[in-house]
Amino acid sequence: MEFNQSQAIYLQIGDYVCEQILIGRWNEGDRILSVRELGVALQVNPNTVIRTFEFLQNNDVIFNKRGVGYFVADNAKEKITAYRRKQFLEFDLPVIFKSMDLLGMNFEEIKAHYEEYNKSNHTNEESI
Repeated sequence: MEFNQSQAIYLQIGDYVCEQILIGRWNEGDRILSVRELGVALQVNPNTVIRTFEFLQNNDVIFNKRGVGYFVADNAKEKITAYRRKQFLEFDLPVIFKSMDLLGMNFEEIKAHYEEYNKSNHTNEESI
């Protein structure tokens, strides 16, 4: 995994775990990788993974069964989606709007690019 400098590593790992849940690789009730396994897979210190798991546990995305491991919490997908939508609307979208204004772009142009993205994305999914 490539980490960027603009966000704490434990949060980037949290995004990775959430993405695995959103794409259905890990479902509600599924056991996820252990601290050690995830640390090895992502080539990070186990303490960083522990911090990630604490963050996700505090946000009811995962839970710990003592002595067994960490599991995806009930409604984790909905909680992640709600959180990400809120983040997108409050932080990402204003940046996009500002860029659109600066570049003189309108919604119709963005819509055309979005439709092309969706078309090519669905074509790629079918070929996998």
